[in-house]
Amino acid sequence: MKDIYKNPILYYILTPVIICLWPLLVWAIYLPAAEKDNNNQQAQFKKAEAIMMEILTLDPDRRDFVDSNDVNAEFNYDKAVAMVAGTSKIPPSKWNLNATAPQTSRGEKSQNAAVSLKQIDIVKFSEFLSTIQLRWANLQCNRVKLTQKPGLPDMWDVDIEFKYYY
Repeated sequence: MKDIYKNPILYYILTPVIICLWPLLVWAIYLPAAEKDNNNQQAQFKKAEAIMMEILTLDPDRRDFVDSNDVNAEFNYDKAVAMVAGTSKIPPSKWNLNATAPQTSRGEKSQNAAVSLKQIDIVKFSEFLSTIQLRWANLQCNRVKLTQKPGLPDMWDVDIEFKYYY
């Protein structure tokens, strides 16, 4: 049995057979699988496109955030918090901002800020936090402290610490 592997006629026959089988495998197995994957991806794209159009129809304010990473616009905590609080329907009387001066450490410029939200429900808080972090990619939330108001089921005082990297 070991002598069959040493016989060159085996390789003269086996090599052309394998070379002939390869295009058949591609035609019979790989091409239909690739076509099926392509059709699945096109179907997923059509579903996603419909969902994106529905989101834009229901929430047209998202178009305002298209240029969220525009490097020409200088970041300002006052404007950022006021804008996002306004879109989250948090009145100015219910939020407070304390921003520090920009600092440079190890060649990296950053600025810290503390935002306090008073007597807001968890939905408005989560909308505020997700929107502000979606809008400014270089804004990092370092700490969140939620304190529930006694006797009220969905009223919270929230303290948030942010750090923005320039």
